[in-house]
Amino acid sequence: MKSVKYFAILLIMSFGLNAQTSENPWAISVGADLINLQGDNVESGINFGAPALSLSRYISSGFSIGARYGLGKASPQDNVNLDYSYLDGFVRFNLTEENVVPYLFGGYGLSRFADGQDKEGIFPSLESGRTTFGGIGIDIPISDQVNINVSTSYRGTSETNGSYNHLQHIIGLSYNFGAGDADGDGVSDKKDECPDVPGLKEFNGCPDTDGDGIPDTKDKCPEEAGVEELQGCPDSDGDGVADKDDKCPNVAGTIEMNGCPDSDGDGVADNLDKCPDEKGDPDNEGCPLIDSDGDGIADKDDKCPQVTGNVDNNGCPYEPSDLLAFISSDKSRILFKADSSKLDANDLTIIDTLKSLLEKYPYTTVTIEGHASSDGSEAYNQKLSERRAAAVKKSLVDKGISEERLSTVGYGETKPIEPNNTSKGRARNRRVQLNRSAQIKVN
Repeated sequence: MKSVKYFAILLIMSFGLNAQTSENPWAISVGADLINLQGDNVESGINFGAPALSLSRYISSGFSIGARYGLGKASPQDNVNLDYSYLDGFVRFNLTEENVVPYLFGGYGLSRFADGQDKEGIFPSLESGRTTFGGIGIDIPISDQVNINVSTSYRGTSETNGSYNHLQHIIGLSYNFGAGDADGDGVSDKKDECPDVPGLKEFNGCPDTDGDGIPDTKDKCPEEAGVEELQGCPDSDGDGVADKDDKCPNVAGTIEMNGCPDSDGDGVADNLDKCPDEKGDPDNEGCPLIDSDGDGIADKDDKCPQVTGNVDNNGCPYEPSDLLAFISSDKSRILFKADSSKLDANDLTIIDTLKSLLEKYPYTTVTIEGHASSDGSEAYNQKLSERRAAAVKKSLVDKGISEERLSTVGYGETKPIEPNNTSKGRARNRRVQLNRSAQIKVN
């Protein structure tokens, strides 16, 4: 009972610790055992033995196979001393491969109880019994490859002549080996996340070159000590932007400005701002924009940069009322003779008036519409209307109006203002007209 209690204490103390697994498939162990003989003819139960040796190989899925051999003493009665030895083959099953490795095992072998008299053979048949056994155990790590091993099993034999059923308790040390360590850093290749580079155990075999507590595999700046928040990179100015990404690494800035400050708050970082102390425009390299006419609209956006205008009219004044009144009246209508696109003196007077108004409002453009009566074919009248519009445009251009401000369109005979069945009506339809529909355009 004392041996059972001792084994139970060892199990409780060892809970929470690691052993022979796929990481280190081979295990060799040496230890001592206690045997407790069973049977009606047994008086003395507890017997000590040493050494207890074993060699095993991990296979897969928690299973190992191995062999073991041990020597000891056995005293079934107070006045009887026997030499005890055993040779077994066994199968072992790990219940887990976590820190603690509890396991089940069982096997078959020979148990010898010798009385000291010489007999032939290593295991003479009269002193040896074929033995079947099974039990439980646990491996407790004290280093990466060395473990304390504790087990208990029941060994039973049907040969009662010179042999005994007995409990066997073994405690010893096992050395697990077989896993490679290519870089020699003490971390097996199977656990080593950097198997070709010597590293540290706390980083699963990976190095920490700059010593900042972040392994090189997770460190974006492995040769410069940094901070975890920036994945191992330094931040010299403490602005939360790693030096490698910081356009101004020695001056605290903002993340939005790639680590640079924006002293004037115009949205342009100081390193790109040509006027860093004066609030400007991002489209003008951080400098203030020029507003020649003082209407609050920078020249680059002002369609009328030299004329004070309105913000909602792109910097230009509102529609020119006197120009609109002129082109909406009959005074702006230019009439032509039949089959003609020539301008007469009266036409030129109208054009001079239009020219003056266009000069007054240099931001305006005008469309010149040409028309024809129904005399002749539609195709001919279309061409004729286009020539009439072109003649008016040419006259305005000749008088100094920019060609870009003038556009022309010919409508042929499609838009009469009088019926074409009278000579008077046809005369009024032979015209160039400027009106609201001609679209005065304010740019």
